[in-house]
Amino acid sequence: MSNLKSIAVVEDDASLRAALENLIGAHGLDVHAFANAEAFLTQRDSVEIDCLITDVQMDGMGGVALFNILRKAGDTTPVIFITAFEDERIHRQVMAAGATAFFKKPFDCEEVIECIENLAL
Repeated sequence: MSNLKSIAVVEDDASLRAALENLIGAHGLDVHAFANAEAFLTQRDSVEIDCLITDVQMDGMGGVALFNILRKAGDTTPVIFITAFEDERIHRQVMAAGATAFFKKPFDCEEVIECIENLAL
């Protein structure tokens, strides 16, 4: 697929998290899935990732707050946002801050894979 190796998925919806794990894994990448942002942050130092896919709205800390924490810490890992509740203001905010992409649920799986593949170019 590409020279990317590992993708982290932070999604509180278990069925979508499993679907993304299967989709990404089927394309030959390692997937590290987390049920929430706090679990990801707890394990962040022990997991090497090339891209993060996160939901915008989750129980507890949302994806935007997670993104801001990572950026403030100097982490420039590419971040792809997914959301069921698209908010144009949030979309503009995260894209202006350097997010890689923003997809509204339900999203086209091939578009997400293409986005990941384009990161390796």
